[in-house]
Amino acid sequence: MPGAGTGDLVVLSRRYRPFLLLLALAAPGALTACKSKPAPPRDVAGGDAQRGREAIKKYACGACHLIPGVEGAIGKESHPLFGFANRGDIAHVVSNTPDNLIKWIRRPTDLDPRTKMPTLGVSEQEAKDIAAYLYTLNGE
Repeated sequence: MPGAGTGDLVVLSRRYRPFLLLLALAAPGALTACKSKPAPPRDVAGGDAQRGREAIKKYACGACHLIPGVEGAIGKESHPLFGFANRGDIAHVVSNTPDNLIKWIRRPTDLDPRTKMPTLGVSEQEAKDIAAYLYTLNGE
């Protein structure tokens, strides 16, 4: 404030004191809300994560995706799958739920006709297994 004296600043600070106090009290909660919380565990009924890792290799998912824990899965054509279990959506198309993920793995173009992900003929069981594996990916 040009030409403001020290007394003017004291008056100004008194005027905003209730607002500043409210802001100070709300800030810790706001910061907590911004921290990403791990997603709840997503159980895939009938899915087996170890078989899923093998199915990921069988269908060469790693040709396009970087997938932690899968040997040779170092693709750079599509999104890396680090922390997949913590994501809120699948390819920005549908909510990240076991049912949606199984549908996405089996027939991605049914959910997004414009996706580059191909339909590879993955069986229902293999899709459950792959989903079970992807939901083990909690970290960075």
